[in-house]
Amino acid sequence: MLHYFLRRAFLIGFVFVALTVLAFSLSYLFPGEVLNNISGLTDIQPEQRQQLIQYYALDQSLLQQYIAYVNRILDGEWGLSFSSQQPVLSEIIAVFPATLELASYALILSFVLGIPLGLFAAVKADSVFGKLISAVTLVAYSIPIFWWALLLIMLFSLTLGVLPTAGRISVLFDIPTTTGFMLPDIWLSDIDYKSEASQDAFRHLLLPAIVLATYPTTVMIRFTRDSMLAVLEQSYIKTARAKGLSRFEVLYHHGLRNALLPVIRQIGLQFSTLITLAMITEVIFSWPGIGQWLLDSIYQRNYPAIQGGLLVVSCLVIVVNMLTEILHTLFNPLARKA
Repeated sequence: MLHYFLRRAFLIGFVFVALTVLAFSLSYLFPGEVLNNISGLTDIQPEQRQQLIQYYALDQSLLQQYIAYVNRILDGEWGLSFSSQQPVLSEIIAVFPATLELASYALILSFVLGIPLGLFAAVKADSVFGKLISAVTLVAYSIPIFWWALLLIMLFSLTLGVLPTAGRISVLFDIPTTTGFMLPDIWLSDIDYKSEASQDAFRHLLLPAIVLATYPTTVMIRFTRDSMLAVLEQSYIKTARAKGLSRFEVLYHHGLRNALLPVIRQIGLQFSTLITLAMITEVIFSWPGIGQWLLDSIYQRNYPAIQGGLLVVSCLVIVVNMLTEILHTLFNPLARKA
C-alpha cells in the first residue's frame, strides 16, 4: 500500500511539473512582450524595466526563469490582471467559490438521482419503468447543455416566472462574504432576513444546478445500471439466491456494495466534466464563477488571468481525480491487491 501511495505521489508531482511548464511557456506563446505577459503591467516605465527584468529573471536562462516562476507561484505572486490591474490570485479567490459551490451541488444532485435510478433500471431491466429510465437517459445524454439551459429558462423563468434567470442572489440582499459560498455565508451572517435570503439564493441556484447536473446524472444512471447488471450475473449472487436469501438481502448485502465500488471512480471523472460544463452554464446564467471569469479573460486577451485560471482549474481536477482514485483503492480489496 505504501508503494502505491508513493507511485501516486510521484505521478501527481510529475503532472504538476508538466502543468507549470505549460503555464510558464504561455508567457512566450502569447502575443505581445514577455515582460508584460508575466507581470500583467500594461505600461512599464523605462526606469522600471531593468528592475522587472531582474525580478522575473528574464536576463537568465530558461531553466532559471522557470524556477523563479515556480517560486512566485508558491509565494502567491501570480501577476496582475490586464483588465483590472488587480492581483490575479485575489480575483481567482473571489470567483472560485462560486464555481465550486455550483459544481458541488450539481455533483450531489447527480449522485442522489443517478445511483437510485441506475439501480432501479438494473433490477427492473425488463419492466416498462426500467426501459423508460434507459430511454429518457439516452435522450438527456444527447441534449446539448446550452440548448437545455435555454429551454428551462424559457419554461420556468419567462413562461411560468417562478425562477430567476441570472445571478447568485437578488440585489436586494446584502450578504457579507465569509467563505465565498452563498448559502453558508447566509447561515453564518448576523442578518435578520436569513430565511428570505436563503430561499432567494436557492431559487437562483436551482436552474444552473439542474442544467449542470443533467449530463453527469445520465452518465451515472447508465454506469450504475451496467455495473449492477454485471454484478447480478456473478456466481456469488446466484449462490446467495440458492441459499434462500430474500431479494432485498441479496441486493443490499451482496449486490449493492460491489456494484457501487466502480461508481466511486466516477466522482473524479464527473467532477472534471462539471468544471468544464460550468464555464458554459455560468455564461448562460451570469453566474459569477471562474468559468465566466476565464471566458471574459479570453475575450479581453488577459493573458496573466488565463495562466492563473489554467493552473487553478487543472490543479483542482488533478487533485480530485487522484483523491477518488485513492478512495477507490481503500474501499476495494481487489484494487489494493493489484
